[in-house]
Amino acid sequence: MKSEYELIEAHVFRETKGGIEFLLLERSEKEIFPGLWQMVSGKIRDNEKAYEAALREIKEETGLTPGKFWVAPNVNSFYSPETDSLSYLPVFAAKVSADCEVKLSEEHSEFLWAEPEEAKKLLAWPGQKKSIDIISEYFTKRSDLLKFIEIML
Repeated sequence: MKSEYELIEAHVFRETKGGIEFLLLERSEKEIFPGLWQMVSGKIRDNEKAYEAALREIKEETGLTPGKFWVAPNVNSFYSPETDSLSYLPVFAAKVSADCEVKLSEEHSEFLWAEPEEAKKLLAWPGQKKSIDIISEYFTKRSDLLKFIEIML
């Protein structure tokens, strides 16, 4: 079995008077897993750092540029029986302005802003839901127990 590090997961969020909301994207019918709700995700290109891939994918999939950007203290993983490989995905948190305008790529058919509990109901995989919890805890409770590394833009 081989290990792969070729994908990223980026959770775009905005702060509102009521807390934070996460941007969720619905995969288009022509993509793998059509109709699935997800955060921004994508492949790391050759000679690209994971955080660079996350910023590029955010721009490509949503038209957004984060005002602030962090490495979340979580790594998601999944096993692929087709390739007998274990993939590891670094997780990023990207804060955008509350009044930003989302411009979807052809990969997605719809978007919505969701409070953490609603977002967790729509996401399919436990690791994605865990990332929502970690990011929500940090940005709403300003937990001293969690440390996010900010990447200066």
